Amino acid sequence: MADGLRRLVGAESGRVLQEKLESWYRDYEINSCDQNLNRCCEIIELNSEIQGQLFTILNETSQEGGHYAGVETIKTRLLPWLGTCFSCATSGRLFETNLSLTQDSIEKERQLRELASNQTFQLQELQEELTSTRLQLNHVQQDLAKTQLALEDTKTKSTTALLAAEDEIVQLKAALKTSRAQEKDALRKLDRLNDYEQQIQILRDEISILDAQKSVLQSRLARSRSPSPRHSENKPLSPLTLRSCSPGRARRTNASRRACLVARFGDIYAQERLDAETLLRTYISDMEMVQRIIYIAAVESFHAAKMAYRQFKIRVRDTLSLGHSGPESLEDTVLDYIVRHEDLYDVQASVNEVIRSMNINPKISFPPEIDFIVISTLIRELCRVAFSMQTLAPPLDIAFGTDGELFSETKYHRSFDSDFTAALVAYHVWPALMENDVVIVKGEAVTKRGAVWSCRSRSRSRSRSRSTSPLLSHHVSPS
Repeated sequence: MADGLRRLVGAESGRVLQEKLESWYRDYEINSCDQNLNRCCEIIELNSEIQGQLFTILNETSQEGGHYAGVETIKTRLLPWLGTCFSCATSGRLFETNLSLTQDSIEKERQLRELASNQTFQLQELQEELTSTRLQLNHVQQDLAKTQLALEDTKTKSTTALLAAEDEIVQLKAALKTSRAQEKDALRKLDRLNDYEQQIQILRDEISILDAQKSVLQSRLARSRSPSPRHSENKPLSPLTLRSCSPGRARRTNASRRACLVARFGDIYAQERLDAETLLRTYISDMEMVQRIIYIAAVESFHAAKMAYRQFKIRVRDTLSLGHSGPESLEDTVLDYIVRHEDLYDVQASVNEVIRSMNINPKISFPPEIDFIVISTLIRELCRVAFSMQTLAPPLDIAFGTDGELFSETKYHRSFDSDFTAALVAYHVWPALMENDVVIVKGEAVTKRGAVWSCRSRSRSRSRSRSTSPLLSHHVSPS
């Protein structure tokens, strides 16, 4: 039974019967009467073959159950159906043979149809793929043609641009060569013009000097043939009479000189002051004393430079007043002369004066074997800056400061080791720069509590000797 049922399932007769029924149903309206009858007979034959197989399976199943197995089922279901549908039954062996042949033919027909449909489908796919490939090939060929055209166009444009660029480079080189030649010619002319102007200025200076000398000689001849006592006592002013000046220069350059001097004052605070501080620390361990020495050196340098400027200005005024003539006032002429001849300032004399003042200052002390000459570099730079600041209009000066004064935020910064809650200044580190009582550059001060008592105790300290060290005596010129 199992073998017959397996063959029936494997033959797929039921599916074939269903497909035939569906196919007949689709084509029923377009088929002729004979075609519909043939389809109907074909389906009946296939159905009979399936029924034959089922009856064989029924026979085998009933034999496996014994003589009386399934009797009730056959009586109640099979016999009534057979009485109404069939008059007799064919033999099992002949029916099975016919069914097998029918199944084989149906299977072959199904395979043929599937093979034909598969081949048709594959052929359609190949045709579609071939068509798509041809379209892609056409597109690629078109893109290739466009690319070649664009490449040719680009080559043509690049060649043209390269030729134009080469021409332009040649032209630019020629223009550059011409410009350089013109620039050299202009520079030569400018140099010659500057030389002419310098020669003219020298001639004018010489004429002014000669006029001044002429006036002096005439005045002396008018008075007497012998020199007056006043002129015999003064030092000769030959350095002053050898040079002249350009009137109005000092006032024209006042702003630029002021900016440079303020910047230089800040550089001295940032560089030379620190160098001097490092040098003094090798001899003095007290940092407060080192800072006091530097501050007093700055104050004394400005004082000495101002005194030297006043004396220098008096000498220049006396000399130029003898032959002064022109639209500029005598004061402007004197100021212009000092600005142009600041190198005549004897800065070493001011340095020596500062060191003498520091030696007798009771607020600072120094080891006896070493002198303040060790910080002469700082003092010299401060004297030069202070002297130049006196030529400004208005002149610049440092702020006056005393120990124990009330701390001013507008004048000073507090040092890092200060007591920021203290209101009094213990001592100053660096002076503030002033212009008509207006602070331009803040100084630096140390604030501590009890600053007044500290100042009083330091005022009782022993002052240094007025005698100078051999180093200082070597630098001081004899009067």
